[in-house]
Amino acid sequence: MIPAVFGIAGTELKPEEAAFLADHRPLGVILFRRNVDNPDQVRRLTDAVRGALDAAGPCLWVDQEGGRVQRLSPPHWEALPSARRIGQAFDRDPQDGEYAAWLLGRIIADQAAAAGFDIVCAPVLDLAQTGGHDVIGDRAFHADPEVVALLGRAMADGLAAGGILAVSKHWPGHGRAWVDSHLELPVVETEPVLLEATDFAAFRRAADCAPIAMTAHIRYPAIDPDLPATLSTQIVEGIIRGWCGFDGFLVSDDIDMKALDGAPGDLARAALSAGCDAVLQCSGDFAVMTAVAEAIGGFSPAAVERWSRLSAARQAPDSVDRAQLLAELGEALV
Repeated sequence: MIPAVFGIAGTELKPEEAAFLADHRPLGVILFRRNVDNPDQVRRLTDAVRGALDAAGPCLWVDQEGGRVQRLSPPHWEALPSARRIGQAFDRDPQDGEYAAWLLGRIIADQAAAAGFDIVCAPVLDLAQTGGHDVIGDRAFHADPEVVALLGRAMADGLAAGGILAVSKHWPGHGRAWVDSHLELPVVETEPVLLEATDFAAFRRAADCAPIAMTAHIRYPAIDPDLPATLSTQIVEGIIRGWCGFDGFLVSDDIDMKALDGAPGDLARAALSAGCDAVLQCSGDFAVMTAVAEAIGGFSPAAVERWSRLSAARQAPDSVDRAQLLAELGEALV
């Protein structure tokens, strides 16, 4: 097995992709809108991926936050509220807002599990920042780190109740970025003392809310003048694992994003060397997948231990009536 999660090209698993997965045994596969048509098709695809990986444990990943980040979306899946709407409900009534965050996680877990997924890349723990780029925007629960931590934890608990492993993101904070890291590298000049009171604080307060965390492709010159968080030992070990206290399984954000400069194989090695336990490579480009697989080695002993720990702790889902949960979510948001 290799420490990478790959995207695939389309709505069916190609023979060469199936052979690649069987030969290299990556940690998993992450699906996107390009891979999704309808419930039956998605279930066939996730079953095919699981079969190619010969994986009994968690291996199918998806971004499913609610709002504008829903890979499983209408008309075949229910439209769900953004994190911002959950935060607005909290401002009206904290009890309703916290319950709405739990309901959002539990409903997403039901959607994801029925489609064959094991891992959902949510909640977002980034702060809502005035003037920040809309790449986060309404994906953030709130501007108050205490509220973000509370609602993020509630959403992660809802995912866990449905048997889904949550991935908190984007460590140690993307909300203050003024550009989209999909297109260029954001640079946050803010001093660490202010970040510790704001952006980083939400992650520290919710460090144990999810068993998996995802890094941000953000450069903080006051902490590491040269490297973005994903590639920086100073940030991964000093801030994410050190000051924030995250001791779970850490994955990079997509190494294909234009915020990172370099060959994908070199970037994958650099992220692993910085302290990430695994990397995401999401484009579905078969040549890039092959290059990354050939560039990286196996898991570190620490990564093996962390993955075994979270996989063993995965909950069996409770039984729910999704229609009833959706009705309750609607009431909580009013």
